[in-house]
Amino acid sequence: MKTILFGAAAALAVALLIGRPLIGMLRRMKFGQKILEDGPTWHMNKQNTPTMGGLIFILAILVPVLVCLPAMISTGEYRPLLMLALSLVFGAIGFIDDYTKIKKKQNKGLTAGQKLLLQLAAAALFITVMRVMGYLEPVLYIPFIALSIDLPWIVYLLFAVFVIVGCDNAVNLTDGIDGLCASVTAVVAAFFTAVFLWAGSPARLFSAALLGGLLGFLCFNRFPAKVFMGDTGSLFLGGAVCAMAFACNMPVILIPVGIIYIVETLSDIIQVVYFKATHGKRFFKMAPIHHHFEMCGWSERKIVAVFSAVTVLTCVLSYIGIVR
Repeated sequence: MKTILFGAAAALAVALLIGRPLIGMLRRMKFGQKILEDGPTWHMNKQNTPTMGGLIFILAILVPVLVCLPAMISTGEYRPLLMLALSLVFGAIGFIDDYTKIKKKQNKGLTAGQKLLLQLAAAALFITVMRVMGYLEPVLYIPFIALSIDLPWIVYLLFAVFVIVGCDNAVNLTDGIDGLCASVTAVVAAFFTAVFLWAGSPARLFSAALLGGLLGFLCFNRFPAKVFMGDTGSLFLGGAVCAMAFACNMPVILIPVGIIYIVETLSDIIQVVYFKATHGKRFFKMAPIHHHFEMCGWSERKIVAVFSAVTVLTCVLSYIGIVR
């Protein structure tokens, strides 16, 4: 419990401390968000709001993890560091994407192919290192029914890479309105912190720091947002969510816990497929689905509240199913 309190409190304090100065720096550097031409027209007033604000919670999480580095070295427990490493690599991919967009002065950064290759490489390396260091076995554990399925290493590796890359992009899609991605992911971080505490896993340091950093970031990202996390933040969060799932050897738990990420992704896929199949008709008013609800008259605050509440419900049910 002391580890959790330290991780969360330290990250929260750092986020609150550096938030305003960092936002001011991003504004002075003209690192403003460019709104997609085919995006919601009512979002045009968000044009040039500072982006890359994910650096706030990234730097905040770094502090408690690095402070505890000597203890990790002395005990030989490096899971929090590996989880941070995967998140940072994905965050770096997002940083390159954000910087490219700003440099080109448009909402197009890295190509989809470039992003995918970098994500695949990062995911494969993370899973391989986790296996080599003895933190991961090629066993697919199905929670709730306590079923374990032994898989050949190559099959497990391919499965894990698919899950990580898919989840990372799903979290990225969820970052579409003020405070949505940070709020949903804060709930997910709280869930994994509870699971790690129950299991006695040292990985709780990372999840607690993630929770604290996101709560601090939400002070600046809640509606009306003073800063956006950008791909720097959303891809980092995608990596963090995946790292936590594999650190507790339960990637399947991402299905109920990450239900909002999944629904956001499915809504986008359904929209594209339906549009092509019907030669121009739309299944949703706009995708991803949070924009559909906006066009139905929901405020950004209501969407964030409802989506976060759904995540709280699925996380509570998942936790009960695990510990019972």
